[in-house]
Amino acid sequence: MANTMRIGLCQINSQADKESNLNRAEELIDEAARLGARLVTLPEYVDYLGPKDRKYEISEPIPGPTSQRFVEKAREHGIYLLAGSFNETSETPGKCYNTSLLIDPSGEIIANYRKVHLFDSQISGNESDYILPGNEVVTAEIDGHTFGIAIAYDYRFPELFRMLALMGAEAILVPSNNTVTTGKDYWHLMLRARAVENHLFVVAPAQFGPHEPDTIAYGHSLVVHPTGTCLVDAPDKECVVITDIDFADVQSARNRIPSLANRRSELYRL
Repeated sequence: MANTMRIGLCQINSQADKESNLNRAEELIDEAARLGARLVTLPEYVDYLGPKDRKYEISEPIPGPTSQRFVEKAREHGIYLLAGSFNETSETPGKCYNTSLLIDPSGEIIANYRKVHLFDSQISGNESDYILPGNEVVTAEIDGHTFGIAIAYDYRFPELFRMLALMGAEAILVPSNNTVTTGKDYWHLMLRARAVENHLFVVAPAQFGPHEPDTIAYGHSLVVHPTGTCLVDAPDKECVVITDIDFADVQSARNRIPSLANRRSELYRL
């Protein structure tokens, strides 16, 4: 079991044209693979960022054409691929799941995570009007190391990240599409907090730039070290950023400050 891993984060500016978005995602996957990434990651809603009333129309089942494209890319390059997230058709008319897939080098889907926390707000509207929540906490093994999966708004729920850490996660993948409005204040702060409080890596590929309807994605795809240091922070453009992580740093952080071992779980009940 190798202790180090090269990770590629694809920062994309998805729009309302699904085919164009997927073509661009494939180009960036190719680039990350050329740079030697063992794990390549895509952001939330890599398939479509346009008017919400079209989400169900452009959604797909899994397996389906979009998942198959990503399966073939993983197999072509012999990589692990986090297929960001995309709109998965549900049995409820007009509503989708926001779903992330993790695919192994043979093209097998080894994890399927549906975003569990939906952003319902009196100020900006309810995500639950067009998205159904998932109900599972998901981990998967990559080269003998345990990874958890969360999506975007999930990062505001430390309970989820703590559960993933207690399930053995050494890193958590967080594909996201944050707006500039909230991202500038909270993105770095909260992802660094989730990494530090659980002594693990946070890998967060993100959308960047303007998209319909009148929204600007914050970008700043990040990899955060278990000590809270940002190992990579993507520039303000579509790009691929690469970094190497050393899983020995997880155990080192947990040994130095053993907060996970010092928990008093018997007290944590309402």
